[in-house]
Amino acid sequence: MKCILKADQQQKHYPENYLVNGVPQANPETPARVDLLLDGAKKAGMEIVEPENYGMDPIARVHDEKYLHFLEHAFKRWSYIKDAAPAVTPNIHPTNRDGEYPVSVVAQAGYHMADASCPITADTWNSALWSAWSAVHAAELVLNGENAAYALCRPPGHHAGPDIAGGFCYLNNTAIAAEYLRNKYNSVAILDVDLHHGNGTQMIFYDRSDVLTVSIHADPKRFYPFFWGNASECGKDDGLGYNLNLPLPRGTKDDLFLEALDSALERITDFTPDALIIALGLDAYEGDPIAGLAISTNGFRAIGQKISAATSLPTVIIQEGGYPCDELGSNLAAFMSGLKGEDNV
Repeated sequence: MKCILKADQQQKHYPENYLVNGVPQANPETPARVDLLLDGAKKAGMEIVEPENYGMDPIARVHDEKYLHFLEHAFKRWSYIKDAAPAVTPNIHPTNRDGEYPVSVVAQAGYHMADASCPITADTWNSALWSAWSAVHAAELVLNGENAAYALCRPPGHHAGPDIAGGFCYLNNTAIAAEYLRNKYNSVAILDVDLHHGNGTQMIFYDRSDVLTVSIHADPKRFYPFFWGNASECGKDDGLGYNLNLPLPRGTKDDLFLEALDSALERITDFTPDALIIALGLDAYEGDPIAGLAISTNGFRAIGQKISAATSLPTVIIQEGGYPCDELGSNLAAFMSGLKGEDNV
């Protein structure tokens, strides 16, 4: 299996702080994630390859034109403000989004950024582009005959909606890869196993029946992203019945997570997709700094094994969350070992 990454570009983005409960804290979405995950990819025997520049078309199929323009130019415009903060961070949000589109970069920040955990720096746009192109390259490899490919996407993407950033995410790499696979395949299933609900991915496909979205995550009633990810959210219009959320109690360990995974895989099997995307969050780990669920390293291997046993579909793995801790690379290697049907890393 190949690991897709352009490290020199994807590591440049780094807002050092973000707001948590109104308090500035060190940002765990650090460039060091790349090194730790890369170690895991090598441990899993993956070949490291650089993505190509795929231009804006695959990205524009998912994201709104005004949003992309904002992301590209926001930092430069923000820097013209006297005594501006070192990164674009919203301080006002619209109570509705059906009025006129604002002109001010301050207002546009509030319009396009759901929260204060996705600050924009001078390097954000370029890093996000290469992260998205890593996802596209992985999809391209699968379209050309690879059984599976892994995109080491950083920054991550599953909280980014059609025209909104959030939760460390700017471009929705998972959705971009899914749309790219639709160039060949009639239907695609997305299985999101991140600690947090993939609300951006849900937004993008919520009214569609050609892309099934399934997410296993910590219950959002008292956990980010709060407003999305409940079991009652099943899709709408043509997409009714094509969105499945499986929220879990905080602190859930391997056994209950694997039970939920059985339900997820049963729904995916019933859908009979032509290809699968795994939105791989390793932040469900018991020792992850964000601490929401309690999956063990062996639990990640078991997750991979269950997926492997349930399907042999062409598969794209997109890296989502998973934050710096000593076991991050080992958790990736364990998942990949399980996905390959191996008992040990």
